[in-house]
Amino acid sequence: MASIYDLKPRFQALLRPLTNWLAGRGVTANQVTLAAVLLSLATGALVVADPSSRIVLLSVPAVLFLRMALNAVDGMLAREHGMKTRLGAVLNELGDVVADAGLYLPLALVPGVSAIGVTLVALLGIISEMAGVVAVQIGADRRYDGPLGKSDRAFAFGCVFFLLGCGVEPGKWLDVVWWIMAALSAVTIVNRSRRALEIAASSPSGNTDSQRTK
Repeated sequence: MASIYDLKPRFQALLRPLTNWLAGRGVTANQVTLAAVLLSLATGALVVADPSSRIVLLSVPAVLFLRMALNAVDGMLAREHGMKTRLGAVLNELGDVVADAGLYLPLALVPGVSAIGVTLVALLGIISEMAGVVAVQIGADRRYDGPLGKSDRAFAFGCVFFLLGCGVEPGKWLDVVWWIMAALSAVTIVNRSRRALEIAASSPSGNTDSQRTK
């Protein structure tokens, strides 16, 4: 299924000059990863401190875009500049989940917004990323299948923050958005799991019995 993730190669091409500049000045992939997490947590803290502030709400889409850029940069630094490390792999996966939770969950504090809806979508987002990572454990590659991957989820949340920041009152329309996102997240989990199982089954090393741990 089509996903914003499909645009990643073009996005990376635009960021490559910046990435090369950062690498030349000794900036590491792990530093960029941590910067993205801290930026997300700091912005989420601002929402918690003043969930009714339009300025704060309008800042979130910009932060989400910047975070997407930082995520692309840290990946290019790791792959193209010899900065791949085990620690980096851990920071990358855990950092994304922590940043998502820290940035999205505070939306539940905005007056009129369904806390259940926000929490459900955020939780399903975490599960979908876990499904992508678990694929590696059973002998497949890290899965990024849609229709609601990390980038798509960020875009959707960014639109919600933008509309609320512009003064659009939350209501039934937002409840519908949460249910649509929840449904798409569920499909994403199924797609990633199914595709991982297919790849693992077709791989000579796809013996799950030897890879399963307690």
